[in-house]
Amino acid sequence: MSANSAPEGTTRLVVGPFNRVEGDLEVRLEAAQGRVEAAFVSSPLFRGFERLLEGRDPRDALVIAPRICGICSVSQSHAAALALAGVQGLAPTENGRVATNLLVATENVADHLSHFHVFFMPDFARALYADRPWFPRAEARFKAARGTAVRAALETRTTLLHILGLLAGRWPHTLAIQPGGVTRGADSRDKMRLAATLRAVRGALEERLFGAKLERVAELDSVAALERWRATGPEGDFRLFLEIAADLALDSLGRAYDRYLSYGAYPGTEAPLYARGIFTGEGLGDVDTSAIAEDHTNARMEGRTRPHHPFDGSTFPDAEDDTGYSWCKAPRLGGLPFETGAVARQIVDGHPLIRDMVRRAGGSVQARVVARLVETARTLIAMEGWVHALRPGERWCAQGSMPGHGRAAGLTEAARGALGHWLRVENGRIAGYQIIAPTTWNFSPRDAAGVPGPLELALVGAPIRPGESTPVAVQHIVRSFDPCMVCTVH
Repeated sequence: MSANSAPEGTTRLVVGPFNRVEGDLEVRLEAAQGRVEAAFVSSPLFRGFERLLEGRDPRDALVIAPRICGICSVSQSHAAALALAGVQGLAPTENGRVATNLLVATENVADHLSHFHVFFMPDFARALYADRPWFPRAEARFKAARGTAVRAALETRTTLLHILGLLAGRWPHTLAIQPGGVTRGADSRDKMRLAATLRAVRGALEERLFGAKLERVAELDSVAALERWRATGPEGDFRLFLEIAADLALDSLGRAYDRYLSYGAYPGTEAPLYARGIFTGEGLGDVDTSAIAEDHTNARMEGRTRPHHPFDGSTFPDAEDDTGYSWCKAPRLGGLPFETGAVARQIVDGHPLIRDMVRRAGGSVQARVVARLVETARTLIAMEGWVHALRPGERWCAQGSMPGHGRAAGLTEAARGALGHWLRVENGRIAGYQIIAPTTWNFSPRDAAGVPGPLELALVGAPIRPGESTPVAVQHIVRSFDPCMVCTVH
């Protein structure tokens, strides 16, 4: 079905821009009998960072690529550094690896806290839910700009970001992450400060968000255990969310393909903290990056005749376009759309609770939010171990030289999911630079076969209340993916 024509008997709604979303987003809905029948997700802004990088010294990617976004700049920096390290054949020092993990994790956990408290939960403090039994608590805790949980979470987030100040000097757009490690080391006093910062963040989350030790959250192993937490667990915003989710059946809202992708997060000496792989109805598999391709059929780009692997990709706006409905390309793995994000990381890594949730009801609004909160607990615990593992006095960065020719992919995990930078160097200059961001995967348009992207499918079936022009269920689904549109179109 074309994005420009609606079947007879349906109603068209154009929803957007969405508040509390980074960048521009527009969703066109075809609705009938109070339900979404089809959705077309549009990224209406073109930015062209991939073109800005062409012809430059490859090391310029460390300066330019992180400026794609002010929310996940550390992840963009990490992907660029990994691509440059791949071209150079360079491995980071042990201190550099651990410090980089701390920097990326700090930003990702901060993003999870912002998503839950500032972007997602305020929707439940709106007057349309005033008749629900949990509403007074939700309003007191999550009313936009005034809720007590919102203010406390922003304070906790500020405390957490001190880690970036100590190890990276600034945030966003730090230059601390390099192909061989990091530019600044930590001494014994810095380690004490880092440990104290994490203790303060742990204490705040255990007091208000979870009402329990992080380890109890990380060890939740089934839907039954989650239900026990909702019924009799410790008081906290996590339990309040579970009560809201049960009342509004958020476990049956926003299901996409139940097909998940993770590049693996936080490298270790033997394996990453969160495993690399794909998860489908057939089980786990490896990520074959040679099978990744971007389809331009419904993007406002030239090159519609075939899908492009990122090493052979292009970003040429089509001035004559009259069919595309988004500036976002349609990435596919083996010709199929994949969802990415915290739920993908936790499923691929084998977390029993998240696997049980998806096995029972599929990916959903509830599953995505719970996965972020479980991951927040797991990651903060790991960060405490990484601080202990830092070795003052040992090397923090390995040095390498840039060859005149080469190509490599820098694959990492941002808060919102799989992030890849594909770099080609020819004659000492960037000949090609293609980026596939998490929201590019999740918010992709239809491909040449007419197959919707993950969000487009997840919106199908969403209820529309009488008189709604911006359906609240649609907003819950969109925000469950935590979109970052400026990364999507980079």
